[in-house]
Amino acid sequence: MAARKVLTGARVVLPTGTVTGGRVIVDESGRIAGHAPDGTPALDLSGHWVVPGFVDIHNHGGGGASFTSGTVGEVLTGVRTHREHGTTTLVASTVTGDMDFLAQRAGFLSELAEQGDIAGIHFEGPFIAPCRKGAHSEELLRDPDPAEVRKLIDAARGTAKMVTLATELPGGVDSVRLLVEHGVIAAVGHTDATYEQTVEAIDAGATVATHLYNAMPGLGHRAPGPIAALLEDERVTVELINDGTHLHPAALELAFHRAGSERVAFITDAMDAAGFGDGRYMLGPLEVEVKDSVARLVDGGSIAGSTLTLDRAFKRAVTVDELPVEDVVRAISANPAKLLGMYDTVGSLEAGKDADLVVLDAAFDLKGVMRKGEWVVEPQVG
Repeated sequence: MAARKVLTGARVVLPTGTVTGGRVIVDESGRIAGHAPDGTPALDLSGHWVVPGFVDIHNHGGGGASFTSGTVGEVLTGVRTHREHGTTTLVASTVTGDMDFLAQRAGFLSELAEQGDIAGIHFEGPFIAPCRKGAHSEELLRDPDPAEVRKLIDAARGTAKMVTLATELPGGVDSVRLLVEHGVIAAVGHTDATYEQTVEAIDAGATVATHLYNAMPGLGHRAPGPIAALLEDERVTVELINDGTHLHPAALELAFHRAGSERVAFITDAMDAAGFGDGRYMLGPLEVEVKDSVARLVDGGSIAGSTLTLDRAFKRAVTVDELPVEDVVRAISANPAKLLGMYDTVGSLEAGKDADLVVLDAAFDLKGVMRKGEWVVEPQVG
């Protein structure tokens, strides 16, 4: 059981705005409380920010570990690595593989979801377009047959959160409908769809754009493609990888301008090297070289996920992209929590929710992380 804690003096970002010199109270159950008994020790965080814990809906690994192929210990190492960088809620993403292997992996990861170590599973592939495959093995790709999609979500035993599909492929729209019926997010990604095909998928129930701009046709003035359809529809949340490699700042600004801060979700799309370092890694069956923190396939040079952690995405969004802190909090915490159906427990600093929070200094560098009332990274202040 967590000890009662009081954090004082910081700028606290709430759904209603930022409170200067605010106070966050954590009770013994690890939840945010409305008041504290007199005499409860307080931690003075003057000069710092306190924001909700980050929620990552698209993450393949970190700390040298892969969520697609790692052992239990390795997966937990990856989870711990991202927690130390502020991600208190994480969905484990797989990459394209043999269907039997992915079903087996879904069962394995579902146990970690049931234990609360991860928030669920995201299947990225194998139901994607070969011409937009990115760092996925082409020989393992397949059309999104609803029966095979059903096989994966059944194997996940209720813990499947999202499936990325090239919805223009045979079976794509029917698979979207199947996912919606089972309460799983249908995401449009790694797609070569036209504007009209993307609209059809959204009308069928697709609600997420997997790493908008990346692995899809560019925005054209006569053939606007999926980007325009995904940005314009109020039902769609767009993922953005804000690492300075995947997106030009103008593309990020366009997404925020068109979709608004309520429809953007910052993700990492992280692979094993996140929080670990340069070197050679495997992403599914494909070899990746990470150099200067940029991951690319050894064969062909395609970008292969990222080495991003969400604390870096947060700092870049404020200091480089010059977004308001409140907008960044929506994109990195509240919006993804709402997508996952978890906003009643995480995603904002409100009484009754889990005490998941991040402490940042005045330069927006991470100084502390709390999850369910316990310090993962204890701030050293004073």
